[in-house]
Formats: sequence, structure tokens, C-alpha cells
Amino acid sequence: MSSAAAARKRGKPTSGAGAGKRRRKADSAGDRGKAKSGGKMNEEIPSDSESESVAPRRTEEEEEEELEETAQEKKLRLAKLYLEQLRHQEEEKAEAREFEEDQVAGRLKEDVLEQRGRLQKSVAKEVQAPAPADIRVLRGHQLSITCLVITPDDLAIFSAAKDCTIIKWSVESGRKLHVIPRAKKGPEGQSPGHSSHVLCMAVSSDGKYLASGDRSKLILIWEAQSCRHLYTFTGHRDAVSGLAFRRGTHQLYSTSHDRSVKVWNVAENAYVETLFGHQDAVAALDALSRECCVTAGGRDGTVRVWKIPEESQLVFYGHQGSIDSIQLVNEEHMVSGADDGSVALWGLSKKRPLALRREVHGLRGEPGLEQPFWVTSVAALLNTDLVATGSHSSCLRLWQCGEGFRQLDLLCDIPLVGFINSLKFSSSGNFLVAGVGQEHRLGRWWRIKEARNSVCVIPLRRAPRPPTAGP
Repeated sequence: MSSAAAARKRGKPTSGAGAGKRRRKADSAGDRGKAKSGGKMNEEIPSDSESESVAPRRTEEEEEEELEETAQEKKLRLAKLYLEQLRHQEEEKAEAREFEEDQVAGRLKEDVLEQRGRLQKSVAKEVQAPAPADIRVLRGHQLSITCLVITPDDLAIFSAAKDCTIIKWSVESGRKLHVIPRAKKGPEGQSPGHSSHVLCMAVSSDGKYLASGDRSKLILIWEAQSCRHLYTFTGHRDAVSGLAFRRGTHQLYSTSHDRSVKVWNVAENAYVETLFGHQDAVAALDALSRECCVTAGGRDGTVRVWKIPEESQLVFYGHQGSIDSIQLVNEEHMVSGADDGSVALWGLSKKRPLALRREVHGLRGEPGLEQPFWVTSVAALLNTDLVATGSHSSCLRLWQCGEGFRQLDLLCDIPLVGFINSLKFSSSGNFLVAGVGQEHRLGRWWRIKEARNSVCVIPLRRAPRPPTAGP
């Protein structure tokens, strides 16, 4: 076999074939060289319109190439998108669950503290002093306001006065909704109402019943919605000075200048029992949800906690003057005011005040003969650190209770001329109501002529909290 035949059998080109192939490549290269060398003479410059028409076609082609995907790639892309959406949904659900758990845990903690009587929400620092123009004055009584209450839904106010009348006011409009006039004897007997100074009132926590007590030893029970007279409770031997419903029930506590505390069942129109212990006329009373009540003992200088089922009492000492007003802050703490100008914060487990502040409304009288302004009324926003005190010093004052109720700090003064005989916070804490008169609710030691016998609705606006800084 010749060498050329062997080369063809192995697939290698012969020298002649290779030379021919190299020659053809050289010719094509030469043609390209000629085209390049002569291109400068024959070069055509495209116009702007032509370049613009070419560019979009190239972009569309590129986009088409990018958008082209196989069915498998499309399934994979959609699956990834679906999984991403599921992940976002699960994250949102987890955040919502965490928020709800925090809310529930916080609410459960508040409920436990409230049941134990230790809940103390910090709201006092947020309260802003209202402008005098923002205070609404409701006038309708002829004589000094002695007491008032706010319905649990914060829609109405009941006020009573030395003129023996009771007026129901609308909180929203400030108009009279109903007037219970002084009782008068007629040919058909005496009309329902009071014939002497009304000294105290209470409304049940469901807003169904209103109770009012007067100097004639009577307790009158009314239907709060219609102001219709229902019953009259008799049994006290002197003026009825304090009334309070136990929260969540129709059990009514009353106290009197006859030194006793009585328990009634309003729903059944029944008397339950009488408790004794005070050594002088009892001036005020308050109660919450526990089966007990607290009383201010007037000139006997004591505050007492009455445990109704055990028929026992706890006696507390601290004030030097007559203790004329008292209110529970929560189930374990209370605030009281006296005519020696002092205010005391109490814990039910301590026989002495946790905090005692004297001359809270300043001094009056000539130099060397100064006497403190009497504290004529106190109020506390339930389960918070906000307390209000009233006097005849031409202002009422708002206070903040310190941690553990061991301190009392002044927040602001709100100008009000006259004897502030009654104070009540609304359930929401959005406003405070003051009953103002020219005279003290229990006597005529002084008369402030420039005062107006009125109900004052004081808005309590909260300062906006500063926004928290982000991470």
C-alpha cells in the first residue's frame, strides 16, 4: 500500500488536498482584505432615523430572549414566588400572635393586680392642666352643691344640693335631663323627694339604681334612667352622711351621724345588718368590689375598714383633725382628707399612713394666726396614681401618688372659687367633675359670696407620648 493510500485510510488529507484547502483560505482572507481596504471609499454613513429604527429591534430581540423560558422554569419561578408569599404570611401571623399574647399577658397581669388591689397605672404625668375657658359650668341649683355622682357610662351626672333638689345632667350637652324637686305636701300626701339637705349619693355599677341620703335620716332609692322613685329606707337615727354600692352587686352601704354603718339589699328592698364602732359622727364612706367598706370617722380621728362577713373592723390613725372625706384608690389603698389641711395615703395592711402631706392647700388668716385650709373633698381615678383634692382656697389640686403610694407630689392647680364639696373622676379618666358651693356641705362656718353654686366639668387632656426612636 502506498503512503498516499495509507493516509487516506487514516483520514488524514494528502498534501495536495491540504494545499488546496490552504489556498482557498488564503483567497477568502485576501477578499476580506480587499473589502477592508476599499471600504473606506465606499462606506455608507447611516442617518439618525436608520440608527433609531435598528436599535429598538435589537432591544426587542434581547427582551424576547430574556422572556423566553421553558415550562419547567416557569413552574419553578411560580413555586418560588408562592413559597415567598407563604413565608411573608407566616411571619405576619407570627407577629400578630406575639402581639396578641403580649396583650393578653398584660391584661391578665392587670386583672391579677386589680383583684389583689395593687394595680397602679401611671397616668398622672400625662395629664395637662386645662385652660379656664375649657371648664364647663352647669348652673341650676339655688344653694350650695353638696354631692354628685357620675353614671358608669360617663353619659350623665347627678348633683344634689342644700336646696333639697337632685338634677340629672347630660355630660355631652350640659343640659338638664331631669329634675327631682323638693318634696312638698299636697292634698294627696307628700310628693317623692327630699325635704332636707341631700348630703350623699351613690349609683350602682350597672347604672340601674341611684341612692340619695339626707339630713332627715332617709335613704331614697331611684331608678337612675327615669328618676322614678322606688323605695325609701329608714333606720338611721341621724343624718345620712355616706352611701356606696358594692361594685358588681346591688348591695348598698350607708353611714350616718348616728355612728353606725348599715347594709342594705336594694334589689330586694331589704335591710341586712348594722355595724357599730365609731365614737363620733361618721362623715364619709366608700366601697369597691370586695365585701367591705371604708369610713372616715370625722372627729374621732380614725379611718375604719369594715369586713362585712366577719363583722369586724380595722382602725387606722394618722390625721390630727376631723376626717371628712375618703375614697378608695384600689382594693388595697385609699386616700383621705381632714380639716387640719392634711391628705393621707393608706395601705390596708398598715395602721399608719404610707404618706401624709400637711397644709396641702396652704394657710389662711392673719400673720401669726394662720390656719390651714380645710380639705373638703378628695377623689381618686380608680387603679391609677392620680388624686384630686378640693378646698375653699380658690383652687382644686391634682396630685401624683409615688410608687407604692408612699409619696404625694403636686401636679397642678385648677382655679375654682368656692367650697369644693364633692369631686368625682369619670370612669374613662377623661374629665373630672366638681360640685362647688358658697358654703361647706355640712355647715355655714364661712360664706364665699363671689362663688357660684354650680357643677364644673373639667376636661383632663393627656399629653401625647414622645415617639419611640427606631433601632
